[in-house]
Amino acid sequence: MELKIAIQGIKGSNHHQVAKDFFGENIELLECSSFDAVIDSLIIGAADKGIMAIENSIAGSIIPNYNLVYHNNIHVIGEHYLNIHHNLMVLKGRTFDDIQEVHSHPMALLQCKEFFKAHPQIKLVESVDTAETAKRIQEEELEHIAAIAPKMAAELYNLEIIADNIQTIVNNSTRFIILKKQNKVLPEEEINKASIRFITDHKRGSLATVLNVMSDCNMNLTKIQSLPVIETPWKYAFFVDVTFDKYKHFAKTKSLMQIMAEDFKVLGEYKNALL
Repeated sequence: MELKIAIQGIKGSNHHQVAKDFFGENIELLECSSFDAVIDSLIIGAADKGIMAIENSIAGSIIPNYNLVYHNNIHVIGEHYLNIHHNLMVLKGRTFDDIQEVHSHPMALLQCKEFFKAHPQIKLVESVDTAETAKRIQEEELEHIAAIAPKMAAELYNLEIIADNIQTIVNNSTRFIILKKQNKVLPEEEINKASIRFITDHKRGSLATVLNVMSDCNMNLTKIQSLPVIETPWKYAFFVDVTFDKYKHFAKTKSLMQIMAEDFKVLGEYKNALL
């Protein structure tokens, strides 16, 4: 039986590539127009698992996605890092001289800004998704529009790549999280990373005390992101990723955090993809 995987975007997108890399070929894709729709598909059971970009090595965190996971009680069961390659593609037979406009996701346009400084005659137009533009070029036979999209999109929609790896910074990587309604799908001996969320009080040194306790429990903090608690002005929640060698160390951390921190919650326990 094929796994049904919800992704933001359509076939040929980076989310599609992550789905293939993580789950293999035997999957059915549920294409979603937004990250909210990915979450909704998990809640109603339309998809078995979901994939969501959470941070980029250049642009930083996709902050709204942290709250999407927390508020909807969705769990992180894995992660995947994808090196992002932006490619300029057109209809077969078209050339660079034919291009009047380039359409793509705003982030892709931003990350290729330097490339287009040498081509001021080309208009850059924002669209909802990288692969969506590639598909539209094929379907509507758009002769004067190019797309910035992954290589997979060119293959799926029979387009020609006329310039590859046009991103300004070569080392451009995005971290994606794998989502499910239930937590912890791996045995404890395979788990070496966790995502947690908590609130500290306003006393001086409260956060430092909590972080010191994590350190004493042999936690290696790999990410910390603060977000306002919407219901309480000027109060902040902390989203933290930690890695560890032994699950028992994390179990000890959990028991202490439940005492020390307010509204402590484990968002996911999984395998560190960077090892």
